[in-house]
Amino acid sequence: MSAQMSRRGFLGLAAGTAAALGLGLVGCGGSSSSDSGSKTYKIATDTSFPPFEFTDDSNNFVGIDVDLLKAIGDKEGFKYDLQSLGFDAAVAALESNQADAVIAGMSITDERKQKYDFSEAYYDSYVCMAVKDGGDVKGYDDLKGKKVAAKNGTQGASCAESLKDKYGFEITYFDESPLMYQDVTTGNSVACFEDYPVMAYGVKKGNGFKVVAEEKENWSTPYGFAVLKGKNKELLDAFNKGLKELRDSGDYDKIVNKYLG
Repeated sequence: MSAQMSRRGFLGLAAGTAAALGLGLVGCGGSSSSDSGSKTYKIATDTSFPPFEFTDDSNNFVGIDVDLLKAIGDKEGFKYDLQSLGFDAAVAALESNQADAVIAGMSITDERKQKYDFSEAYYDSYVCMAVKDGGDVKGYDDLKGKKVAAKNGTQGASCAESLKDKYGFEITYFDESPLMYQDVTTGNSVACFEDYPVMAYGVKKGNGFKVVAEEKENWSTPYGFAVLKGKNKELLDAFNKGLKELRDSGDYDKIVNKYLG
């Protein structure tokens, strides 16, 4: 696993955190604490990272992370409010004690372990490079003198940065995947670096891209459920217990296969 900051790396407390937290709740694992008299955990997530978290055609919040959390919460009996904030704001909310946990395709790295306690890995991911289907770029050797797109603070961006001098390309950075994809679609960039399951899901859905390179060896990282270091141990323990039960029962595979096949 690379020591570099991974996909959805946090670059510092976002200035817009307060505004982001005002977006409201997009999902709920139970009634509010005022109704039930018991604790309801605030769990922050991203808004646009399919197949892990996204909105479906009916504007329901869905994805691997969303379904896993619901199944685990149901099994272990904990209540939660799922807050859709975007990745940087989600981690900022955790850092500022405005959220109890984050589930957002967050890569487990040694650097992050200094600040957060992670669950057992619930998915193993790696980086790929994708191009517009039918284009001229077939691999890294075709990138010289061209621009590629990457998302700020991500595993994909770190991977691109490690390759840019060797292959002679420039990097344009974006805050969101849709903007990164658009830059490739319009031809401003010839390729983008993204987590493989995210791109594979998009290709499956007909996004017009093709994966031409995979970085499994040096840029592979597991995703984990995160709490602030030393806090909410009971929630972390419940997540781990529920995750094991899902794996043992086969329900974990059903959830992943629902989105990735």
